[in-house]
Amino acid sequence: MHFPHALDGRQVAEKAIVLPVVIVCITLLFLALLYSGPARAFDGKNIAANGNGRDAPACSACHGEQGEGRPDAAYPRLAGLDSQYLVQQLNAFAEGKRDNETMHPIAKALTPDERQAVANFYAGLTTAVVAEPKKADDKAIAIGAALASRGDWSKGLPGCGQCHGAMGQGVGKTFPKLAGQSSEYITSQLKAWKDGTRTSDPLHLMTGIASKLDDKQVAAVAAYYATLPAAKPSTTPQGSKL
Repeated sequence: MHFPHALDGRQVAEKAIVLPVVIVCITLLFLALLYSGPARAFDGKNIAANGNGRDAPACSACHGEQGEGRPDAAYPRLAGLDSQYLVQQLNAFAEGKRDNETMHPIAKALTPDERQAVANFYAGLTTAVVAEPKKADDKAIAIGAALASRGDWSKGLPGCGQCHGAMGQGVGKTFPKLAGQSSEYITSQLKAWKDGTRTSDPLHLMTGIASKLDDKQVAAVAAYYATLPAAKPSTTPQGSKL
């Protein structure tokens, strides 16, 4: 004896149970893929504050809670720097193209997505500039301002602003913002360009420029840029106006 209508009812009931289960499974799978995919906007903030849970510690331990840097220890300000510039530097550290025994293992421990996320986070910050531990001499600042705007053509030195923009606000991913960066950090990097320990600049521009600066000029330029307010990066070079 056959009961086709009863069988059809059982099949309908089974489908009514199975369908919601399938929908839930698909939803959970979608969420798992979503949250394991490329870095999300808030990942950079979390990595900066807590590290990535593997071998990269919190960036804030050295660079400050808001990317303000530590002028007393020459740890650079990251807040407001161009995101692609930051990615380039992290890649250079990870690949050993930029020599730094502290940053090499940290950058290497970050995935490309994590580097981008951290860079995006810091690029979006507008943190106030941290005061220098020691106020620079006004005369040194004036010398630095002149070098930044006009350079020293007796040495074949162009003004820093021709590449880094007026008032040191930076130009894109190639020429970083200098305004508000600590004098200790700027000094350390100019010396690194001079002695050849930093060579990851495009076309070795900074290597040639730094080699022409004497110690007094290095200190003056660093002091000048440290006094400037951190401004939003410019999108167009300002050199043609100088």
